[in-house]
Amino acid sequence: MKIHGNTAGLSPSQLKALERIYRRKVPADQLTTQELTRSLCEISFGTRRQVGVLVNRLGIVDHVIIGDASKLYLPDIGRLRASEGRLRGIRLLHTHLSNEPLTHDDIVDLTRLRLDLIAAFCLNHEGRPQWVYYGHNVPVAPKSESEPYRTVGPLPYSKLDVDPQALVRALEEEFARVAQKTTAKDGRAVLVHVCEKHQAAYARDSLVELRELARTAGVEVADEVLQTRDRIDPKYVLGKGKLEDLIIRAMQLDVEVLIFDRNLWPTQAASIAKLTDLKVLDRTQLILDIFAQNAHSNDGKLQVELAQMKYLLPRLGVKDDALSRLTGGIGGRGPGETKLEIGKRRARERIARLSRQLKQLTKQRQQRRSKRRRQGVPVVAIIGYTNAGKSTLLNSLTDSNVVAEDKLFATLDPRSRRLRLPSGTTVIATDTVGFIRDLPKDLFAAFRATFEEAADADLLLHVVDASDGALDAKIEATEKLIEELGLADIPSILLFNKIDLIEKGEGTALADARGGIATSAVQASNLHYLRRTIDAKLNSTIGHQAAKS
Repeated sequence: MKIHGNTAGLSPSQLKALERIYRRKVPADQLTTQELTRSLCEISFGTRRQVGVLVNRLGIVDHVIIGDASKLYLPDIGRLRASEGRLRGIRLLHTHLSNEPLTHDDIVDLTRLRLDLIAAFCLNHEGRPQWVYYGHNVPVAPKSESEPYRTVGPLPYSKLDVDPQALVRALEEEFARVAQKTTAKDGRAVLVHVCEKHQAAYARDSLVELRELARTAGVEVADEVLQTRDRIDPKYVLGKGKLEDLIIRAMQLDVEVLIFDRNLWPTQAASIAKLTDLKVLDRTQLILDIFAQNAHSNDGKLQVELAQMKYLLPRLGVKDDALSRLTGGIGGRGPGETKLEIGKRRARERIARLSRQLKQLTKQRQQRRSKRRRQGVPVVAIIGYTNAGKSTLLNSLTDSNVVAEDKLFATLDPRSRRLRLPSGTTVIATDTVGFIRDLPKDLFAAFRATFEEAADADLLLHVVDASDGALDAKIEATEKLIEELGLADIPSILLFNKIDLIEKGEGTALADARGGIATSAVQASNLHYLRRTIDAKLNSTIGHQAAKS
């Protein structure tokens, strides 16, 4: 018989009166009873605070709540929904101290929690119920801009005649009928990009990249939100008001996931998840999820798990329901999908063990590279931004069948194939992990051993998607990572790929302006010229190295 909310300053008799409300029971075909409404109104009038109850479909009072003069603060009542098309199974009945309709907070609670119904009893100057406002969720057709709720009132309290049982049954049948069929395996999401005003110029390109990341991870993007602010809200990123509007929009679109185009602090993720009752992912989690899906080799899986554990470690101490939402589906798969309730000590032990295993694998990798160097076989590393067409290029150059997909990070494990050049020289061509801007530092550290495949290369093929509108930014991001990896001194060829996707002649003009080569890996155009260029560049590089030695 716990009383939830603001009980400070209440007298013992008022507390007893609130506890007695738990004894009230409401018939299934009635919204409320005279006795229950009178009890709520009397206590509300005496305390000058809103008073409410959460009543289940059996008519039993589950929670008694007291707030302040303008708002109730609902207790945690669990996860969002029991099953597709179902409402919560409880309704909120509460008081308003004056004749005011359902507030924005009321509507947010109604939609966020998928309550069966919410009703407000407005008090007159004697403390009796005079007017009633009520509202309920309604199904919204796909792509409709209609509000996902309906409100009624004011109605005289004496003429209130609502059968909640019949209303909810009809609503759930309608929800099931118009339910939006999701083709993506991991449901529907709203993408959220929030930036400060000085970063606004890059916001749209960043959101496009996030959309591609979501598609690669297996999520259907239902909507996108872009907001520029003077400064990022330290608690909710978006700001509470905008986030509440987003809750209603998520209800409208039957969305269960919010994906933020930034790395959230543990407290931010917890606060957003608590307010929205939705699964909340940030950019790092999304990339980790993609890596978990695409890692197939033993060392690739170990690197993903290490990055996941490092990401989760500072979040294990955050007491919120957000972490439990990560167990399964988008953002929660892969080798690191262990029980999240493990202690920090065990997590650190696991990180130390994974680090030792990866060091051993790095040594083995170095030994293989040393053997290649002793045999005098030149190495050409294909590098570039993710989804620039590196794997397709490797296939076309070497007549191989490396997996190549129109997805980000389709390649995580380096793949090497023999390439015969026009001079008769045989070289090793290696496909590497794609780069991306703001690669999470833990992921960068974990995959450093993989990137090191390019460190011993005699030549780098820097592949760029010529059809990409954000081409300049992606070249800059790749060059920055090349410098961080200490590869800037290795000779390179700038290759503008996918010229089949742009107007004829544009690719050549683009390449000529930047001293590169234009090609299309899928049409094999200019590949013979590329092989000759690689041949000449390697002869020049190897000859220069021999002269120095």
